[in-house]
Amino acid sequence: MFFRATEIPGVLVIEPKIFRDARGFFMETYHAEKFHEAGIDAPFVQDNHSRSVRNILRGLHIQVPYAQGKLVRVLEGEIFDVAVDVRLGSPHFGKHVAVFLSAEKANQLYIPPGFAHGFCVTSETAQVQYKCTELYHPEAEFSIAWNDPDLAIAWPIRDPILSDKDRNAPRINAVHARLAQYAAK
Repeated sequence: MFFRATEIPGVLVIEPKIFRDARGFFMETYHAEKFHEAGIDAPFVQDNHSRSVRNILRGLHIQVPYAQGKLVRVLEGEIFDVAVDVRLGSPHFGKHVAVFLSAEKANQLYIPPGFAHGFCVTSETAQVQYKCTELYHPEAEFSIAWNDPDLAIAWPIRDPILSDKDRNAPRINAVHARLAQYAAK
């Protein structure tokens, strides 16, 4: 398993060693010791699984309080996955990491607590599974506009299919009061 740092500290791309042969393949998708060595210490307490069709865009979602770290992987298809640092006072506030995740590559993205998360489907269909470090609390979840010009995310699709919640999400400057403060380690 290889952990690759991104331009925002704490956001990691994880690439597994895949053992392929005529029978198929084998890989580790999670190994507590290896994740701990890479700086991912929080226990995962909830798994989520979604299936979406091409051009679906989900996000940008965040939960405050009860911030969730997420370990995202694709079981079928391909997505463009985005993590936005929305921790007030962070030196990377408003910056994002974007990565194509696919079932073929079996790569994963770890998103620390305090980041907004979203993805769009770039294949015919995609099944996405992600582990969370905190349970889902619907009263604490909200969205930030996926197309906020202040975030300048270069989504690879046009005219995404959105939920009403995501279509009507406010820009980041309208949710400052709801965001958590950055805590340097």
